[in-house]
Amino acid sequence: MNFVKSGRYRWHMVSDQSALRQAALYTILDNATMAIRQRGQYHLVLSGGDTPRGIYQQLRSIQTDWSAWHIYFSDERCLLPNDSKLNSRMAGEAWLDHVPIPESQLYVIPVELGASRAAYEYAQTLRSIGIFDLTFLGLGEDGHTASLFPDHEWGIAPDSPDTLAVFDAPKLPLHRVSMSAARLSRSRQVMFLVNGESKHMAVAKWRKGKNIPARAIMPTTGVDILLESSLLVPLPA
Repeated sequence: MNFVKSGRYRWHMVSDQSALRQAALYTILDNATMAIRQRGQYHLVLSGGDTPRGIYQQLRSIQTDWSAWHIYFSDERCLLPNDSKLNSRMAGEAWLDHVPIPESQLYVIPVELGASRAAYEYAQTLRSIGIFDLTFLGLGEDGHTASLFPDHEWGIAPDSPDTLAVFDAPKLPLHRVSMSAARLSRSRQVMFLVNGESKHMAVAKWRKGKNIPARAIMPTTGVDILLESSLLVPLPA
């Protein structure tokens, strides 16, 4: 793995998707081991979409104290409870349904209540939670992360609510719930996983300092970005 540091960003470059999954898996396991050893609990925020599916499947077979794991979701689509496009459904099928994490420690966003009520209820859930141990995020082609989209509210102020109701997402479904940028940033480590040729433009904008949603996530410890080396091309002078 190659490494480039730029300000508070650490760009970790790997050769292909397989290496990307392995690097992400190692980061999650290392973070979990440290958190459980030091604090007896592990608080992990999951990303949705298809990119992390393979990583979640690999997590089924690891050796760990599952009773110490607490799982949260960075965002969710407002869909029917059994819809296969739900982030929580994907994570369940790929991983969470196959390991003995106590059900009371799987904090699913109750989107069946509608965006406004679900955002309120999830904010109540998060009130008693301090700093996440690891926040695991992806990057969209337009620079969005979680359900924080360009030209929308991101919740970047320190006093922003922990959750945001989204009613006009630029992609279906229109109604969603997302953790705010401020809440996602309250984490001991933030890791972005970026793959696919379609992400070239978003990565270039990020590196040039353009105001994309991903840049709004900034914990005090900085940000780690895992990506295929082909996406980190030299920027023009």
